[in-house]
Amino acid sequence: MELRHEPDNHRYVAEIDGEIVGVAVYHLRNERHIFVHTEVDPAHKRAGVGSALARYALDDVKTNGGTVVPVCPFIASWIRRHPEYDTLVDHELLDRINGVTSDR
Repeated sequence: MELRHEPDNHRYVAEIDGEIVGVAVYHLRNERHIFVHTEVDPAHKRAGVGSALARYALDDVKTNGGTVVPVCPFIASWIRRHPEYDTLVDHELLDRINGVTSDR
């Protein structure tokens, strides 16, 4: 599996044998990667494509000093299962988006 960032298309891509099998789409605002959608080809859902794509994307954001706002349910749940990535999350903005009052 090949993983890559396509910044001009605002997405991270997973490719197998020249075929795109997964994408994680984001919007970039003030160094915040707002992940809005992740999709994996149904034929590859059990192959770990989504998890590899999430890890790759979040590691890339971390390496480049950004933060994430996981609006996408897949990315949000992946971060909950991998709490070492929680420090990348802009919780204040995420709470505002979700209409949550927080005392963080």
